[in-house]
Amino acid sequence: MRSLKPIHVFVLGAILMMVGGLLVLSQSGTEVPAYLKPNQPVDRRVEDLLGRMTLKEKIGQLNLPCVYVSQLGNDIPTKMEGCRRFAAGTYTDEIGPGSGFFTLADTILQKGTLQQAEYFNDLQKIALTQTRLKIPLLEDEEGTHGAMFSGATVFPEGLAIGSTFDPDLVQSVYSASAQEARAVGIHMLSTLVMELDRDPRMGRNAEAYTEDPYLYSRLAESIVQGAQGDDVSAPDKVEAVLTDFPTQSEPVSGLERGAIELSERMLREDFLPPWNAGITKAGALGVMAGYPEIDDEPAHGSRKWLTEVLRQELGFHGLVESEGNGFQTLIDEGIVPTQKEAGALALRAGVDLDITYEPAYMGPLVQNVEEGRVPVSLVDRSVRRVLREKFRLGLFEHPYVDPQQALKIVHSQEHQDLALKVAREGIVLLKNEQDLLPLKKTLKSIAVIGPDADNGANQLGDYTSRKVLQPVVTILQGIKEKVGPQTKILYAKGSNVLGDDRSGFRDAVQGAKSADLAVVVVGEQFGRTESDNKERFATDGEGSDVASLDLTGVQEELVQAVSATGTPVVVVLINGRPLSVRWAAAHVPALVEAWEPGELGGRAVADVLFGDYNPSGRLPITIPRSAAQLPAYYDCKPSKVFWVQKGWSRNHGYVDMPSSPLYPFGYGLSYTQFQYSNLVIDSPQIRPGGNARVHVEVKNVGSRPGIETVQLYIHERFAPVSTAVEQLHGFQRVALDAGESKTVSFTLTPEDLMLLDLTMHWSVVPGTFDIMVGNSSANIQLRSTLEVKPGFETASF
Repeated sequence: MRSLKPIHVFVLGAILMMVGGLLVLSQSGTEVPAYLKPNQPVDRRVEDLLGRMTLKEKIGQLNLPCVYVSQLGNDIPTKMEGCRRFAAGTYTDEIGPGSGFFTLADTILQKGTLQQAEYFNDLQKIALTQTRLKIPLLEDEEGTHGAMFSGATVFPEGLAIGSTFDPDLVQSVYSASAQEARAVGIHMLSTLVMELDRDPRMGRNAEAYTEDPYLYSRLAESIVQGAQGDDVSAPDKVEAVLTDFPTQSEPVSGLERGAIELSERMLREDFLPPWNAGITKAGALGVMAGYPEIDDEPAHGSRKWLTEVLRQELGFHGLVESEGNGFQTLIDEGIVPTQKEAGALALRAGVDLDITYEPAYMGPLVQNVEEGRVPVSLVDRSVRRVLREKFRLGLFEHPYVDPQQALKIVHSQEHQDLALKVAREGIVLLKNEQDLLPLKKTLKSIAVIGPDADNGANQLGDYTSRKVLQPVVTILQGIKEKVGPQTKILYAKGSNVLGDDRSGFRDAVQGAKSADLAVVVVGEQFGRTESDNKERFATDGEGSDVASLDLTGVQEELVQAVSATGTPVVVVLINGRPLSVRWAAAHVPALVEAWEPGELGGRAVADVLFGDYNPSGRLPITIPRSAAQLPAYYDCKPSKVFWVQKGWSRNHGYVDMPSSPLYPFGYGLSYTQFQYSNLVIDSPQIRPGGNARVHVEVKNVGSRPGIETVQLYIHERFAPVSTAVEQLHGFQRVALDAGESKTVSFTLTPEDLMLLDLTMHWSVVPGTFDIMVGNSSANIQLRSTLEVKPGFETASF
């Protein structure tokens, strides 16, 4: 008899365990309950199980605590045992067995894939054999730019992903992230951010992808499709948890958790479209409630936003999670005095799961029900949602994972290649005077300078695992890999990201003087090192808000000192937010925006610097000259454009600096050049319910193959409400060989042409639309008009 392969042994064992459980029930004379019968409809299984649960068991299913909380222990061994007991329902007598865990793998499973898969299997076995109702566990983990656990692939983050303008590639990133997560036993990926990056002072905006609603909407659809696919019960898919509803990204003063003082019109026009795309169109199954208050009502207690808008308007049918210590916001804002009242308010509003071990959804909620303050029907409503997702994920039939198969999936070569591809596509070439780039690999010497030149951790960004097991290719390493032994590499750190220590300037200047060229790598700092797992002060990421977008410490002085040597300088930026690098933009010949490019970012940067990859990234956000210009997003109202460009001031804006951005939305250079011609609209006159096809010819008039991102913007003249001067409503990446031409086509639908009218309804208002095509929001190459004529067709949304 041939021996069974490990995966077959694993599957056979799982089947035998399930069948054995059913046989025990049968032999004991007890009929198999409906909820354990796979052939029964999900709704019947949910109601059958719900009807068997005690109040404490129900409330146990509303708890998915972050394992980093101290309530589960203060060190890894204690937390590991605490999680086992919480799964079994023996950790506290306040509630029944817990629903599962959040950030478990990242917090306590830092030895790699095998440990993770085996421990999650161990927890599932506890839930299925040591609890009365045998309800499997739900495991959630952060997934901003890859599943956040040791050994998982670390993809580029936020604006690096947005800069690709490549929805198909983005879908691949979150598909790979889902594969790795589900392989070890994780069923949900959180912090898939749907918030416009409108105030980059807030550090958490490093997790966001763009300032633009249209681009964000296309990325939202790709993210959800990549993570969930068409069948979330598949062994390579997870539920996508979109963050944070309705928004927290443009707070007062740019400070995290600050109030959102935006009009409802602005929220609906600009901030809700990505949510609509991710939920209504793509079917996301998870949402996290936001921290801030909106119109004086904290999101965690807002029935308007969590039920009326989210569920009734957007059609959301999944789970709403709290933010970390989110119930506390109701107390901090002075809405209620205690966690007991906070839990009652949040449950009514529509929060289903607590992720932080707050009292709101534990003993005090039991008391609320027993005292008649909260109807049990509200508890049942959230428990139904939790159970439905567990059935939808197939956890009752397939609770375990195959550790050996997980080893083949997590950080596979395919996923590493994908991380490199994303990093390359996300790099934006901002300046290239006299074609300094690409560099020749035959240079005799290169000075590599700067605090981010040989710091892999700073390339990784926010929400990266506590312990990164794989090597991270730094920019210094990437350059060394690229050149031959004939090229001497001179390295000097020069300075730190923070502080005023200039003692390294001497070595940096000497290195630059001795080299043919200097690459200076500056930017921001992440909160951990990849080697020692120790916390350090971060300039970027959650909780790292800034008042200025200028380079921190003495980094700008370092760039100036190196430039003063007369050696040609290339500045490379490593950052999660746009930086107002005015001096570098004015004085250095080449400027490269690499963002936070992930574990293989150094290799990607080197590929761009030496021309093995022609840069194709485009800015998904406006880079201002100063934080004082904020908000600086491109799709502003006409009043701003009039006063800053055509007003009475001789400076056309501010007295002390130009009002224009340092670099505009959509901008990015290439090592070749492109020419636009022949803008044609098939039907220049349409009715409100009609479509319009727009065509433009693009030619590569340079000497290298390259990729151009063609961008289509629209503006309606003389609308009943003030509309943005231009709004992106189409983009395509087009690969062209030298001398090659292609026709790029767009379809404008009623959804593209609609506006939020005076009655706060979306509709297409007849009128004249400016159609603008170019390679950035500030460089429109061709213009035409589209007439929408009054007609009998309706086009309301």
